[in-house]
Amino acid sequence: MGHSTDEVPEVKGMDIRSMSSSRRNSQNAPYIHKVGVPPKQNLIKEIKNTVKETFFADDPLRSFKDQSKSRKFILGIQAIFPILEWARHYNLTKFRGDLLSGLTIASLCIPQDIGYAKLAYLKPQYGLYSSFVPPLVYACMGSSRDIAIGPVAVVSLLLGSLLQAEIDPDKNPAEYLRLTFTATFFAGVTQATLGILRLGFLIDFLSHAAIVGFMGGAAITISLQQLKGFLGIKTFTKKTDIISVMRSVWGSVHHGWNWQTLVIGVSFLSFLLFAKYIGKKNKKFFWVPAIAPLISVILSTFFVYITRADKDGVQIVKHIDKGINPSSASQIYFTGDYLLKGFKIGVVAGMIALTEAVAIGRTFAAMKDYQLDGNKEMVALGAMNIVGSMTSCYVATGSFSRSAVNYMAGCQTAVSNIVMSCVVFLTLEFITPLFKYTPNAILASIIISAVIGLIDYDAALLIWKIDKFDFVACMGAFFGVVFCSVEIGLLIAVSISFAKILLQVTRPRTAILGRLPRTSVYRNIQQYPEATKIPGLLITRVDSAIYFSNSNYVKERILRWLTDEEEHLKEANVPRVQFLIVEMSPVTDIDTSGIHALEELHRSLQKRDVKLVLANPGQVVIDKLHASKFTDVVGEDNIFLTVGDAVLTLSPKLVEEV
Repeated sequence: MGHSTDEVPEVKGMDIRSMSSSRRNSQNAPYIHKVGVPPKQNLIKEIKNTVKETFFADDPLRSFKDQSKSRKFILGIQAIFPILEWARHYNLTKFRGDLLSGLTIASLCIPQDIGYAKLAYLKPQYGLYSSFVPPLVYACMGSSRDIAIGPVAVVSLLLGSLLQAEIDPDKNPAEYLRLTFTATFFAGVTQATLGILRLGFLIDFLSHAAIVGFMGGAAITISLQQLKGFLGIKTFTKKTDIISVMRSVWGSVHHGWNWQTLVIGVSFLSFLLFAKYIGKKNKKFFWVPAIAPLISVILSTFFVYITRADKDGVQIVKHIDKGINPSSASQIYFTGDYLLKGFKIGVVAGMIALTEAVAIGRTFAAMKDYQLDGNKEMVALGAMNIVGSMTSCYVATGSFSRSAVNYMAGCQTAVSNIVMSCVVFLTLEFITPLFKYTPNAILASIIISAVIGLIDYDAALLIWKIDKFDFVACMGAFFGVVFCSVEIGLLIAVSISFAKILLQVTRPRTAILGRLPRTSVYRNIQQYPEATKIPGLLITRVDSAIYFSNSNYVKERILRWLTDEEEHLKEANVPRVQFLIVEMSPVTDIDTSGIHALEELHRSLQKRDVKLVLANPGQVVIDKLHASKFTDVVGEDNIFLTVGDAVLTLSPKLVEEV
């Protein structure tokens, strides 16, 4: 019991120093394996390895190894433009799937784009522009086969909220539009920079719980904003909090609501929700909720046209500019006061758009079992928004509802985005005049039916069951968006996510270990109540790296464990603790503050006549302990490979001292 059976192969030139206790005092003593110290690495090599693991963990240059210069050039071009790689294997069978899915998502995106543009306080054609150019760029540079590109509700709301706080879109529409293009440009720059510098891990700082709450709150806010068009209210607040919106709604109940508009809105919202229910009930009918918005637009537009309901107060879209995207490169602010404002708004919008797109891409990549390069995705999304900002588009990203339809329609490649873009092109060139009599109420209904799916009740309940702190983050983001603003909700989401990280780093978990019956395995006594403590020993475990941020807490927590144990033993009138064993398997790293804390712990234990013993320090940890000479302080005989080895060696000493 307690023997280590693993054999370690002999490595030439490895300087392994012995740090085990009382080895083979007699021929009958059990063999205790030594704790190995890795050979010293070259500093440059160590830095190189650290940088590689931090920024190039996926080894992106693997395919370039042992290739000719011409082949490397081709691979480099294909890495930037993946379409050049998969297009070689493209065939008619794949095109059929892409054509069907492209036409399906086009029927969904056209009415949505017109509505989403209004969320951003832009004219309807800018929503259509953003589903024409960006999908073409993404199809050439993106690596996801399933993601559908275009404007989305949350980003449109966020962008509109941030932009109108700087410039009034009604009083200064030209400056507002220029600031929109500036923010879109910097959103693209932010996304591309994160991808090029391989800093994609930064978007992971926004936790899943915070995103669930933020998206749910945004869905409520977006739906409330649609009450203006849904009820036919002419004077409406520009604030997004629920109190201001409801005050504006009920304040105009007697003279501002239009009953014809309300009938249109309720009728078609019911139709859209029923269509979604059919699609959800039977996956074969996925096309029903996809085509329902376009059918709603056609029917409602025809109804308003033949009845001339617009003369009775039903608000309509009126004019949508005909033709493809005009150039907007000259309208971007590269100097002046609005440059910094555009940069700030662009960074925030770009990060949120990136988080949504990468999450969607990873979801469908996992469902189809293919790899998605997150950094390539960021470069592709950034490039399409940079190009988009110069072609009259605002921030575009992956849409979950459209991507889900794209997936269910049987898309095979990014050609589905090209098909969608072609349909939008034809719409801009020939069909936009037909939208003149489209009622605003139908656009409001389409947006409400689309964003309802963002409220994920099941995810919130699961978060509550799993982690209460995560649930606080979820609800904090949700109520921040609903009762304050999108910016406040986003700030709360980020703040709580960071607070959780700080809490986990500064207050790592620690545990007291006991031996499981009939084994030499030592586990947390709270998880395994049947585990028994070893008389005269206190075995603790630190479940985190020991850094400057938590080193003092770790030291004080271990001493508190010891104090509590001594008080308990004194009451039970049993022998005191003579050895304190710290199980260091989970301690992945330690810095100078951590080593200093261990030195202080050692001195405190000496005053109590308790010896400090370490078990299973990892490669990085033992190397630093040896470099700091702490191994000399604690004694090489008090460092063991396993807790079992430590107990096996120290138990006879306890008997001798008794």
